[in-house]
Amino acid sequence: MAWIVLIISGVLEAVWATALGKSAGFSKLFPTVVFGVGLTASMAGLAYALRELPVGTGYAVWVGIGAVLTVTYAMLFDGEAFSVVKVLLLAGIVGSVIGLKVLH
Repeated sequence: MAWIVLIISGVLEAVWATALGKSAGFSKLFPTVVFGVGLTASMAGLAYALRELPVGTGYAVWVGIGAVLTVTYAMLFDGEAFSVVKVLLLAGIVGSVIGLKVLH
């Protein structure tokens, strides 16, 4: 169960990070609310998962999921530059996250 919660929390990290960028310094209401709810839910899930998982592994997986999804979303929908090298580096993060799960 901890792994499922951790994965969902990683997805929520991407949600709050993206909302933070869209909030324009907290001047736009909807993205600011999404940021606050996403951040709270993401941190609560991380805290729950870390009751059973080692902090280093849990945190690395959480950050990895959030980072990959945030960059992927930005490339697909927000005009962030796309490159093969960037995709390969993101694949490296995904591979590392999977490796941490396998080792646990």
